[in-house]
Amino acid sequence: MKYFIIAGEPSGDLHGGSLVEQIYKNDEDAIIIGWGGKNMESKGMKKLKDYKDLAFMGFVEVVQHLPKILQNIKDCKNQILEFQPDVVVFIDYPGFNLRIAKWAKENGFKTAYYISPQVWAWKENRINSIKKHIDEMLVILPFEKQFYAKHGVEVKYVGHPMTERVMKSLHEPFPKSWSKKPIIGLLPGSRKQEVKKHLSIMEKVATFFHDYDFYISKVSHLDYAIYEPYLKRSNVHLFEQTNSDIFKLSEAIIVASGTATLEAALYGTPQVVCYKGNWVSYILAKSLIKVPYISLVNLILNKNAVEELIQEDCNATMIATALQRLFQSDKADALQQDYTKLWEVLGQKNASFEASKAIIKLAHS
Repeated sequence: MKYFIIAGEPSGDLHGGSLVEQIYKNDEDAIIIGWGGKNMESKGMKKLKDYKDLAFMGFVEVVQHLPKILQNIKDCKNQILEFQPDVVVFIDYPGFNLRIAKWAKENGFKTAYYISPQVWAWKENRINSIKKHIDEMLVILPFEKQFYAKHGVEVKYVGHPMTERVMKSLHEPFPKSWSKKPIIGLLPGSRKQEVKKHLSIMEKVATFFHDYDFYISKVSHLDYAIYEPYLKRSNVHLFEQTNSDIFKLSEAIIVASGTATLEAALYGTPQVVCYKGNWVSYILAKSLIKVPYISLVNLILNKNAVEELIQEDCNATMIATALQRLFQSDKADALQQDYTKLWEVLGQKNASFEASKAIIKLAHS
């Protein structure tokens, strides 16, 4: 069977790599091409375009890059037509993927969506498009199944791909610390503009904690030059290995809202969640977003388990204060109880295996 897969972000490429691997394992005749990154490519997908050419965030940036985005849509359609896949698989990245899904369905292609758009948070009207244009919706958050059911859409909960990755990592040898001081990890995001915005704040927190070393997690697709201006302090360093080592060795982390918040929680790492963006984008998003939290941990548990500092609250003083609270025994104990509950809620399904089975079945139908 022939599979065309589209992932437009680092997290999509990460989970897409595991999905590609499982499809090849479970369909010996599989041919997979698509859009993604090094993870998907390393598992055997022929990469036609890298997600680095797709990752535009925020209302303002999307408008600025509209001609390139429209060209990407045209290129993608042409490649699907040429390849004639048995199924087109979409991984998150809804602004782009739902456009392609509508076109693909109208042109007779079967469609599967792995990792749902966050329709429960905003743009709920996207459910109508999903209902019309997606043959198989595979969700990774437990509450998404109930949410879709309320709208008359049947979906499959396959588990969260992060649990299988963390479980595997937890069975590996514990890494040797690279610092003589206790460590605080900094995870500012994966896109250039959010990294700059967040690091300009995060690195100042180091002035409150002279007895700690701060390590910035560098993402592989961003240049060293982006991080260099934030490495002037003696206790702030750059770390270029996997996030799992930072989660295992850090006393706590300061993390930009995203999938890293969930990953940290599954490792049991105390965290302060931050987000600061373009003011125009923030004001527009605030008027549209309907959920009470920005971190996946809090959304899944439906409580304020980890502290969130957004926009004007995202400053060095407030982050430092929140970090100090994490080091208090009562707060630390309560947080670990919440993390244990998180594992219980998510379960321990092998998400990529379950998703591959559903996608292969659809391809053969």
